[in-house]
Amino acid sequence: MPSSTSDLWREASHTEDLAEAVLRMTSLLSREVPLRCVLVRLYNSEAGVLETVAIGTARSGATPGAPRTHCPAGYLDRLRKRARGRVVLLERHETPGEDAVPAGLRGTAAIGVLEARDATPMGVLVAELAGPLDGAGRSALDASLDPFAAALARHVQLHRLEQLWEAAQATNVSLLARLGRQEIVEEIVGAEGSLRAVMTRVEQVAPTDAPVLILGETGTGKEVIARALHARSPRADGPIVRVNCGAIPPDLIDSELFGHEKGAFTGALATRKGWFERADGGTLFLDEIGDLPLAAQVRLLRILQDGTYERVGGQHTRRVDVRLLAATHRDVETLVHAGHFREDLWYRISVFPVYLPPLRSRRDDLPALARHFAQARGLRLGPDPLDLTDDDMEVLLAYPWPGNVRELAAVIERAAILGGGHRLDVRGAMGTKLHALHERLAEPSAEPAAFLSLDEAMRSHIEEALRRCGGKVEGADGAAALLGINPHTLRGRMRKLGVDWTRFHSR
Repeated sequence: MPSSTSDLWREASHTEDLAEAVLRMTSLLSREVPLRCVLVRLYNSEAGVLETVAIGTARSGATPGAPRTHCPAGYLDRLRKRARGRVVLLERHETPGEDAVPAGLRGTAAIGVLEARDATPMGVLVAELAGPLDGAGRSALDASLDPFAAALARHVQLHRLEQLWEAAQATNVSLLARLGRQEIVEEIVGAEGSLRAVMTRVEQVAPTDAPVLILGETGTGKEVIARALHARSPRADGPIVRVNCGAIPPDLIDSELFGHEKGAFTGALATRKGWFERADGGTLFLDEIGDLPLAAQVRLLRILQDGTYERVGGQHTRRVDVRLLAATHRDVETLVHAGHFREDLWYRISVFPVYLPPLRSRRDDLPALARHFAQARGLRLGPDPLDLTDDDMEVLLAYPWPGNVRELAAVIERAAILGGGHRLDVRGAMGTKLHALHERLAEPSAEPAAFLSLDEAMRSHIEEALRRCGGKVEGADGAAALLGINPHTLRGRMRKLGVDWTRFHSR
């Protein structure tokens, strides 16, 4: 292999700008080949032309020639068969009009086909020679085809990505115009009302790299707050990666978070980047962190302490720069006392807690939230946004919303579907929820229930947890996890209270 080839590959791999890469590669190649200049020409199949996209001059006075020349159909294939992976020396008079060498070059030109990795011809390399070419020079020129092809392939790929980005930007502008908005920032309804205190804390902590723990019931919008923190941080241009810790099987937690090497376990057919690696330079949002197993908590604590980790099956320590946001609807402090969550990890992630109030505590925000969802669903299902009537609003305000904002969004979407995308059928969307609400309101004078003893209340609560979990005690979806206590502790209390867990087994 010629001595300059490795240097050519280095420039082709590390210099992003094609013009600069070709200029440097020409300078390196001229040490072994008598060059005047080098032209990299890209084939445009639609127009049937070869276009000069980069020029490297080795001597002053070199004339690049016309930027675009006609390329006869099938010429590149004929040249490839003739060259067989090498350059072809052509005199200017040899094949006039069909040598892909632009007019203006003097003397002998060497030409070679530049191929993509799948052997598809992308264009040609044209080298104007300043003198005779010996065997060593010919070998160096032949060996230069692959590095120049790699540089051209990178240029083509970057150009395609730019086109896709511009198309996406145009689509975004069009969609924003339909929504009547100026920018792509998730709107936080209630930021000037019931969530003002929450947004004040968001503005305080967003510019820092401190871990944030977002607390609140299921459906209160914890992910929206996490994205607001990311958008207001210095990492806004980096990725934000969301991971639902409760949705990952316990035996795959380490692989998902930290990645794995090929062959690390059965089924690991390729190396895989973990979520931390994918979020490098940005933000990692660990949703439902209270469901994270203890074994994974140990590795999470290490990466939070020094930013280092190892892939599963790997032996090399890796480093990432990630800002951690976490969220949970569970009482983590209770989990710590029960031994289900590491105390040292709790101190790490709760540097700056942010509590999201439930929707029943934000009654003033409900009309604005309902209108926000109605407009969005209307544009999704039909040509125009939808609005709510006074009767619709009265129905919505009378309901307690145990599912919070997520339940409200689902009801509005269901109402839009039932209304055919032209109106909202809120009463139909509420269905049995509204019927149950009316039954409760119709019994204001009912005698209050007898006050339960502590043991009776505890028995009732445990039985309800077992009923929801189908009689299962242990595991992520068991009653012990739902109640936030150790399974052994739960069994002991069931024995003491006389709770028969087999009655609740799912059939």
